[in-house]
Formats: sequence, structure tokens, C-alpha cells
Amino acid sequence: MNDGSSPEGAGPEHCCGDLGTRQSPMPCEMPVWVGTVPNGFSLLQDTRQGPGGAPPGSGAAETVTVDGQNLATDNVSVIEGETATISCRVKNNDDSVIQLLNPNRQTIYFREVRPLKDSRFQLVNFSDNELRVSLSNVSLSDEGRYVCQLYTDPPQEAYADIAVLVPPGNPIIESREDVVSEGNETELTCTAMGSKPAASIRWMKGEEELTGETTVEETYDRMFTVTSRVRFSVTKEDDGLPVDCIIDHPAVKDLLAQRHLEVLYKPEVKIVVTYPDGLTREGDNLDLTCIAEGKPHPHQINWLRVDDDVPPHAVVTGSDLYIENLNKSYNGTYRCVASNAVGEAYDDYILYVYDSRASDGAPQKIDHAVIGGVVAVVMFAILCALIVLGRYFARHKGTYFTHEAKGADDAADADTAIINAEGGHNNSDEKKEYYI
Repeated sequence: MNDGSSPEGAGPEHCCGDLGTRQSPMPCEMPVWVGTVPNGFSLLQDTRQGPGGAPPGSGAAETVTVDGQNLATDNVSVIEGETATISCRVKNNDDSVIQLLNPNRQTIYFREVRPLKDSRFQLVNFSDNELRVSLSNVSLSDEGRYVCQLYTDPPQEAYADIAVLVPPGNPIIESREDVVSEGNETELTCTAMGSKPAASIRWMKGEEELTGETTVEETYDRMFTVTSRVRFSVTKEDDGLPVDCIIDHPAVKDLLAQRHLEVLYKPEVKIVVTYPDGLTREGDNLDLTCIAEGKPHPHQINWLRVDDDVPPHAVVTGSDLYIENLNKSYNGTYRCVASNAVGEAYDDYILYVYDSRASDGAPQKIDHAVIGGVVAVVMFAILCALIVLGRYFARHKGTYFTHEAKGADDAADADTAIINAEGGHNNSDEKKEYYI
């Protein structure tokens, strides 16, 4: 009588007995019998161990060949909660039995029969060449090495490792401070919790990629928490700019957290002439407006005159400066100064009051280019005149004599020469000119 522990009448010598109608010699190292299944086959459980007590054949997915029969399977990566499919494939099968075992070496499917009570395992396909089984709602406890067995002589095994991927939770991004002043440094921290394997974190500030410092902490059940910190200095252009913490993980796509920077900066100041549109002439009115933008908004705007006092009848109303009945004594530099909690800035306007008859098309100011041109023409004319005079005197050069020289031709000594000269000695062959 069968008590469920061994086949009827079977002893150690029968540990490799018949499997249904197939008469295959089975070595006693094969899995031992643990029960019966329909169609006259025996249910086997593999109790063998490899070196050190590990399951035999530890390694990656593989293909095993015996007498032309190839047993093959593949490793599987599956996201927690989804469905994994294990395929035991045989090429050139000669009706040998295919069996699938779980990491605990328990039979999941023996041919098309499922002895295991876990209903998450379902038969997808069974034929002489394939046993394909699906496992739904995968959890971390399902991770491990599954065994495809083919009862040949010698028997074959191939191994499929199921890796369960756990996506991280929504990332959390935090800032050291809510607002930061321009020129200062800020620090952001992003955390991705509860993932398997560990996630990686990237940072983007607008279109610029930043480099962060990452730490990985292994928590419970081979789960990981990843934290990344990034530091950088900010400018006023960074105000409102998004900073993204992007999570890269094989179990999830497009997972990120975003934070917009809030940057405080000193005012930007610009003076605009509201009136007049053209030249500022004597007797006209002047209306200036100071435009100041900053974060926070400037709380104070002041007008002053550089190196002098503002005219006594000038009127300052908020950001406007109004001066009526201009005269040339008001010439100078007028400055608008705006300040907020970050700092202050200013802009200058140079006032030049023109004569009341000045034309917009011909402002009364010195044209240095015209003056330079006139000077060049005058110098050229003088140079030409000097050249002409020089040539003239060169062509009309004469001979000049002193009193002594005038009588020197016929005199024996100097005294005689002087007497001859006073006597009116005349040399008709030369044209002579004398200095008196």
C-alpha cells in the first residue's frame, strides 16, 4: 500500500524506477520520489546538493546538450507586482520528461501538471519542446534560481535566475534655505528610498547638468536608499529657474522631483526722460522717471545731484524728479539711487541746458572733426606758400659786397681797397648789390 512517502514496494534499489511508460535507466543521484501525479508518473523532488551544500550547477542561464538534446532557459528580470515567465526549451527532444523546480527545489510543474499549490504559477505552454510557466504578482520572496530538468541519460539541468526589481518611491527634494541672495551658495538634497537595485540620481538646473555627491545605504531585505547633494552659487538670472532631481532605475521611467529657485537680488535702475523729447533748453521743464526693479521690490528711491545740491524748486514725487524753468546753472549729473534688503544701485542722467534758440538738428557743441579739417587746410596752404617763396628766391639770388670788398679787385692792401670803393669803382661785368 502506498503511504505517500515512496512507491509501493520501492526501496533504495528502486529510487530510479520507471517513470510512467518510459523505461529510462535513472541513476540514484536523481531526485527522490515524493508522491504520485496523474498519468502514472511519479512526482520527484531534487534533494541533491552541489559543493558546499549549494544547488548544483550554480551560474547564469545556460544551454545543456546531451545526445543531441539541448535544454535551454533564460534569466528573467521582473518588476515587483508584475508577471514573470520562465521557459524551459528542448531541442530534438525524444519524449524525455520536462520538470520545473523553484529555488527551494520543489516541483512547480511536472510536464503539464502543477503539484505546487501556489496558484500564481500558471501553465502557458506545454509541448515536447517547451514547458513555459508564468508567475503573477511577483514579490521579493520569489527571487532566486529556478531549475529546468530534463530526464535524459545523464539528466540535464538549466538554470533561470529571477531578479525582482523594486522601483523607488517618489523622490523627495529639499533645500537648505527657502530663499538665497545672489552671489551666495545654496544646497539641495534629493532622496530616493526603497529601491532594488540602488537608483542613480542626476541633477539639472535649467539646461545645465550639475554634479552631486551621492551616498547609498542598504536597508532591509536588500533594499537601498540613495541620497544626493548638490551645491552651487546663484545669480539673479537663476530666480524662478527649475532644478530637477532625476531618478534613473530599470524599474521606472521619467521619475523626478523639481524645485524652483527663489533668488533675492539688488535693484536694477534706469532713468527715463519723460519730458522733453529733444534738447533741454533754457526755460523748458524737465521730467525724469526712475525705474527700479529688484527682489524684494526696492523700498526706497532717492534723487540727488552729484557734487552739488538739487535746485531748490525741484519737486521729487516718489520715483519722479521734476524741474521747471531750466537755466544753465542747473547743469550737472542727477542720480537716482534705489535700495532693498540685498543692496543698492543707481543710474545717472547728465543735464546740459542749451540756449533757448538752439535747434534740435544742430546742437551747440564743438565739432572737433571740423576744427581738425580747417587746421589741416591752413597748414597745407602755409606749406605751399613757403615752397613757392623758396623757389623764387633761389632763382633771383645776387652777389653782395662789403665796403672792403668793393675795391679789392685793384687794391694792393685793405686801405687801398676802401679808398677805391669810395672813389666809385664800378665793375660793369657783374650786377652787384651792397649792404649799407
